[in-house]
Amino acid sequence: MAGPALAEEGAADQPLTADQQGIAAVVNDKIVSQYDLEQRIKLIMVTSGIPDTPENRSRIEPQVLRGLIDESLETQEANRLEVKVEQDDIDKQLEGIAKRANMTMQDIDDFLTENDVSRSSLVNQIRAEIAWNKVISQQFSPLITVSDEEVDNMLKRLKEESDQPRYNVSEILLTYDTPAQAQEMMGGAERLAEQIRAGAPFGAVAQQFSRSPSAANGGDIGWVHLSQLPREVAPVVEQMGIGEISQPIKTLNGIYLIELKSKQTGVGTDPMKDRWTLARVLLPLSPDAPANMVERRANEALKFTKEFKSCDALSQQIKAYIGGVADEPKTVVFGSLDARMKSLVSKSKPGEVIPPIRSREGIEMVAVCGHQVDDPQMPTRESIEDSLYSQQLSMMSRRHLRDLHRDAVIEIR
Repeated sequence: MAGPALAEEGAADQPLTADQQGIAAVVNDKIVSQYDLEQRIKLIMVTSGIPDTPENRSRIEPQVLRGLIDESLETQEANRLEVKVEQDDIDKQLEGIAKRANMTMQDIDDFLTENDVSRSSLVNQIRAEIAWNKVISQQFSPLITVSDEEVDNMLKRLKEESDQPRYNVSEILLTYDTPAQAQEMMGGAERLAEQIRAGAPFGAVAQQFSRSPSAANGGDIGWVHLSQLPREVAPVVEQMGIGEISQPIKTLNGIYLIELKSKQTGVGTDPMKDRWTLARVLLPLSPDAPANMVERRANEALKFTKEFKSCDALSQQIKAYIGGVADEPKTVVFGSLDARMKSLVSKSKPGEVIPPIRSREGIEMVAVCGHQVDDPQMPTRESIEDSLYSQQLSMMSRRHLRDLHRDAVIEIR
């Protein structure tokens, strides 16, 4: 589902004019306005779970501004190479965001409006990301080769380590180009760690701040052995407790924050890869339904929950409720669910209904139809090759952005 017509490109992509006011930075001959900066800070606050306080705004502002400067450089490079971002590209990305958040496109628009965030701020962020990915793929993909020997060596190492501890981790990577920036990023990483420990979701913070490809997955890199982590990171992870957030870890590539979600010895099952079959059930209500109608529907939801046995009879059972709708059961990977749904599903089992909630459409429930535990296997040659390819492409992306920084004229106001 496509959203409303998109706004024009942001001020960061417009030529600098003599009467331009409120400039946060000048990147070559393009500006990043104070409005751009303020809007992006708002967007990050509401999507990352960081409390919107003056102190927090001041703390994250340097990193947000650096991100906008990066986006300007990336967009300028895409324009130089005549790389185009189509409307469909942006719509697909927005639809993916909505799906991961268990929202509709209208929900996203309403959410942004309620939080006084310009839709163009989100769209400009998406546009820059798509453009940069196209630039890197176009310029560097033909230069990357993953040899059979590299794949063989990785397979051999994984087999040798199959009885060694594995760690389920997520990462945030903040990059820097100079020692001064390293100091700045270290301070920024410490502030982000504080916010995460105070309750901001690690995945949401990673999506907004991390410069690693894993940011698209909320920083999740899955199960790894210590040998698969940067050498500075591995000993830290080895000493961490489950659920712990690391202190900032400085490496040659940047500064890492690590979340240890779980650990195990040997190749065991990965709950994040479990497959759950779920069916959405709706008892419709208008947003302004009177209290007695809401109460009636709530009682019907409780009755439905008590009577539910399995999804085989779901379509028949829902007929007893006026206007009731039951979607076809869908199988999803546990790791793709949002944090709230993960928590609810993990406490349920097939034949149960997740407690009802009041939504814009009425009283919603989720019936648990099935659960298939992950079947652990050694990675395939194809998956290893893809992983090695992605690592090389990511390294080239960081190097190219670093080169653009080095050659650019950047003035922070």
